[in-house]
Amino acid sequence: MTLIAKANFEDADGFYAGLLAAHKGLTEAESHALNARLVLILANHVGAKAALTDALDLARRQPPTTP
Repeated sequence: MTLIAKANFEDADGFYAGLLAAHKGLTEAESHALNARLVLILANHVGAKAALTDALDLARRQPPTTP
């Protein structure tokens, strides 16, 4: 399985806005916990170990973003 590494979802801007809204008003710890839950929910949805391993590798290789 080849991991799709480019934008491949409907309404990317809308999703990003929703993600920011989900974090609004949370403490840093609550925000980290929300991200962790989201990752686990999406990982469960994907399910394929190879895809998840590839995603972890890709995320580690990506340069950090700065605000």
